[in-house]
Amino acid sequence: METMALEKSVEQLSAIAGQSKGWLKFLGVLSIIGGVLSALTIVGILVAWLPIWMGVLLFQAGSQADDLVITKDPGKLVIMMNKLRLYFVINGVLALIAIVGVGLFMLMTGGTIFTLLQSLSR
Repeated sequence: METMALEKSVEQLSAIAGQSKGWLKFLGVLSIIGGVLSALTIVGILVAWLPIWMGVLLFQAGSQADDLVITKDPGKLVIMMNKLRLYFVINGVLALIAIVGVGLFMLMTGGTIFTLLQSLSR
């Protein structure tokens, strides 16, 4: 009974993966292209590896989804989900860094404006 439920779940998940494989590969290629284009700038060369790496992860997840549709191997699903997990972890860390950076920028800008206004009032 449990084996049938597991097989049905893998079948449903492979159908969903099959529907998303094109988008995963498309977004992966776009991310890689964006990383390569940002590497053409002086500042961008320092961070260009991140979008390239994230694009590779998405493309690999799409390839695993493609293999999952063909083979129905649950191991492919595990690999695909692990690639997506790593992509979202990296994306989350970058979002946290951006939030902290914006907060620090706002504090510094606010402090500068406060100091400027204080010096003008004297």
